[in-house]
Amino acid sequence: MIGGNLIKDIIKEERPRETLLKKGETYLSDSELLAILINNGTRDKSAITLAREIIETSDGIRNLSNITVEELSKIKGIGLAKACRIISALELGRRVSVASEMQKFKISSPQDIGNVYMEELRYKKKEIFRVVLLNTKNVIIGSKDISEGSLNASIVHPREVFLEAIKKSANKMILMHNHPSGDPTPSSEDINITKRLISAGQIVGIEILDHVIIGDGNFYSFKENGQI
Repeated sequence: MIGGNLIKDIIKEERPRETLLKKGETYLSDSELLAILINNGTRDKSAITLAREIIETSDGIRNLSNITVEELSKIKGIGLAKACRIISALELGRRVSVASEMQKFKISSPQDIGNVYMEELRYKKKEIFRVVLLNTKNVIIGSKDISEGSLNASIVHPREVFLEAIKKSANKMILMHNHPSGDPTPSSEDINITKRLISAGQIVGIEILDHVIIGDGNFYSFKENGQI
């Protein structure tokens, strides 16, 4: 038997599940929360040890949302079942967070957009171009991802951008995408696409209020910088 690594070697009061039931989830560390999802370890690794390996593989908890089933499965002791359980929990947490933020959320400033979407988009490894749809009172009524990858005029076409807005009878929209580099400064392509979509919006009668670029903990607003 390998001493000290097995979950059964941990005294009951120090096991993650017992701690959660006794004190609450806020008393658990990142690795302990993840260990509850893993549920059980291997012959020579506890669930907590596996959880720490996963966090290290992700280069820290802040990047855990980007880990894939394939990457998890490469860790000895994490099979497909555990990997799928972890990925599902991460995605569910993301959806709950976004849904709770968006419900009846009124946009009054670029900071509001940052508050709603920052945590979801700041760590993405690819650029995601999204439209946020608003009603007459600037309340979010939906959103739609238009493209994934470096932005260019061929993949961000006005037809795709305004189709969802028309379907949902949106009166206004906010353009948004992330910069994986963490620097939200707009590129020349970002500026050209924004101008093109503003012109198209004027034709179809849907106002573009802003284009917000999400960086790592910061953002760039075309509206705030006098470009809309």
